[in-house]
Amino acid sequence: MAESTLLFTKSHEWVSADGDVATIGVSDYAQNELGDIVFVELPEVGKSVSAGDVLTSIESVKSVSELYTPLTGEIVEVNTSLDDAPETINTDPMGDGWILRIKMSDPSELDDLMDSDAYASLTKG
Repeated sequence: MAESTLLFTKSHEWVSADGDVATIGVSDYAQNELGDIVFVELPEVGKSVSAGDVLTSIESVKSVSELYTPLTGEIVEVNTSLDDAPETINTDPMGDGWILRIKMSDPSELDDLMDSDAYASLTKG
């Protein structure tokens, strides 16, 4: 995915919207800070979530970090390939390392997210 088409959160998730479905993962910056990822606890398909909720946790050799949902909606798909290859988040965080897809109940929440330039400014600090 081209980084310029992605939106970002202050907690380092990325979002790519296609119609009313949004794909969510962790940014390249976040995976780099986490180090080698060894486990991803995938959320439950069918679960309703609200923006700001903790979705799941990601375990690396350094720590365990929480992933937050930037959007309200229903989880419609999870990336089950991460069960066997969680390190995909390290090698392709904004491509094959996506974590889940949400059917958005309020697409206007996308307006609250940062574009790639604003996110780059945030992470340069």
